[in-house]
Amino acid sequence: MTSPPAPARRRALLRVAALAAAPLAGAAALPARAAGPDLSNVTLVLGDQAGGLRALAEAARVLDGVPYRFRWANFQGAAPLFEAQRAGAIDLAPAGDLPVLTAALGDPALRIVATRVGSPTSLGIVVQPDSPVRTVADLKGRTVVVSSARGSISQYQLYGALREHGLAPGDVDVRFVLPVDAFAAFEAKQIGIWATFDPYYGNVVRRGARIVRDGSGINSGLAFLTSPVDTLDDRSKRAALSDVLARLTRAGQWALAHPADYASVYASLTRLPRDAAADIARRAALAQRGVTAADIDVLQRVADRAAADAILPKRVDVASIAVRNLSAA
Repeated sequence: MTSPPAPARRRALLRVAALAAAPLAGAAALPARAAGPDLSNVTLVLGDQAGGLRALAEAARVLDGVPYRFRWANFQGAAPLFEAQRAGAIDLAPAGDLPVLTAALGDPALRIVATRVGSPTSLGIVVQPDSPVRTVADLKGRTVVVSSARGSISQYQLYGALREHGLAPGDVDVRFVLPVDAFAAFEAKQIGIWATFDPYYGNVVRRGARIVRDGSGINSGLAFLTSPVDTLDDRSKRAALSDVLARLTRAGQWALAHPADYASVYASLTRLPRDAAADIARRAALAQRGVTAADIDVLQRVADRAAADAILPKRVDVASIAVRNLSAA
């Protein structure tokens, strides 16, 4: 599920160039920057999961002509993404609510710098088409593969679904498998029950997997962008990062205003089937904003529930890791 190489990405964009050059240019246009630090020597490493953030930025062309250098680092799931951030290898990381909390427990330098609003229907528990499992209650005594690792949004969703039916986590055998490996195993019918998230979720559903329960009413639908303290403490990097976030906000606005156009570009850039790409794009976390008090409250409730369920080993104080005003010195 990695992005195609650079020449292929350029060819993909050219193939869809007729979409609406004017809206794309409008999305990329940002107010002139006020005088600030020289950013020409800054290089940001932008982390990504399954190419989603990069596809959004390239679809809207919002990073064209930026006054700093950047490169992308793509990961198949949140666990390896946050390992890289903890090692100081990336400056920005997108992830769902619970993976951010899990990472924060192991990385005191992690800070939340933006909120992205999606849909809890972007993940779920799926089974093979001929599975005897029809409801969550049928999971009792069975093995459920969860992606990508302990502390994922899919683990949170699975435990919430079990609780609805009076079941405990111990009533199922949970196995953790990274999503690319799990996808291949599910396609080969080596996995019968899989709790996963987009784009893997949307792809297998379009390929015939049956949904037992999605994340509606369990997951928050919020995702977040995080950055390490070292990046934020560097005045030039912080300024460049603030600019990136402003541009990604504009990219999300463009994608929400032009869903069919965005889905087409997303399919071309990620090489996903167009029907699956349209489903995934429709519920993706595209709307972006600075972290609000309400976001902190929602994430704190997730943290408290996850600690009560022993998904997290201890409580996370969300307010202490949230940056409400990135542009502040």
